[in-house]
Amino acid sequence: MKLLKPLASRLLQALGLVLAVVVLNFALVHAAPGDPVETIAGMSGGMSEEMKAELRQSYGLDRPLPVQLGIYLARVARLDLGQSYIFNLPVAELIAERIPATLLLVLSSVVCAFLVGTALGVLAARKPNGWLSQAITVFSLVGFAAPVFWSGMMLMILFASVWPILPVSDMRSVDSDGRGLAGVLDVLWHLVLPMFTLSMVYLAQYSRLARASMLEVLGADFIRTARAKGLAEGVVLYKHALRNAVLPVVTVLGLQFGNVLAGAILVETVFNWPGLGRLAYESVLRRDYPTILGVLLLSAVVVLVMNLLTDLCYRLIDPRIKSK
Repeated sequence: MKLLKPLASRLLQALGLVLAVVVLNFALVHAAPGDPVETIAGMSGGMSEEMKAELRQSYGLDRPLPVQLGIYLARVARLDLGQSYIFNLPVAELIAERIPATLLLVLSSVVCAFLVGTALGVLAARKPNGWLSQAITVFSLVGFAAPVFWSGMMLMILFASVWPILPVSDMRSVDSDGRGLAGVLDVLWHLVLPMFTLSMVYLAQYSRLARASMLEVLGADFIRTARAKGLAEGVVLYKHALRNAVLPVVTVLGLQFGNVLAGAILVETVFNWPGLGRLAYESVLRRDYPTILGVLLLSAVVVLVMNLLTDLCYRLIDPRIKSK
């Protein structure tokens, strides 16, 4: 019951933020250079001015921008994201087709970065002046400094020509039907490089954060008390210290989920991964306004939900935090 009041308050704030995001995205997308009708005309090999006018009228692009915004807000309120200009399909259907691939990539990358990064941070904190801690620090700095697209291209070169043992493109093999255990293993095999590329930056950051947090917690009085009681070092580290040290990592994990989605666009483009990132990239190039706005809206909702879940997890992990 203590969580209901803050949950309701944050839900109301989230609705207001979603409305603001929808309006801002609409304004920015329509302010960007380019014309969807001209793009469609170029893709079709040419089009008369009469046909262009009819197309603008059918898409509602001939109306004033405030009227277009009002119509779009009314559609969003009915959970209708409109029709894609390029794919000629409902935007909700396009997004639904791409969501599983993006969820697989993003969630696996986040879980890998969180678990491995926290584990590396704990190892580095046990002997902060040892060679292992120094090696983890160097790895963290390199991983954090390397751009996602550069890491992806370097991995593609490595595993496509130098050491060709991993697939570097698409989500499935050409001869795979995607069924049964063989299909699952084929997808996971194709997932290795995109997941590692996307998780490397955040893994490095989480390891640095976990190391600093663990060093601070290990110097606290309750840790010295636990050791004085004769508790095993593993119990002290993982039962007492880690639970407190992981709080900053959980917070950053939730707040950076939007960055992970942004990184997924680059990774999906580099590795030809058929997810929302690829859909957004193709839609931007073709000036497909409804699809761009649909992907941006979904991304905003996902980020808000993750921030809400992060706040709730923070309260559950640390009982000292009281409901407000």
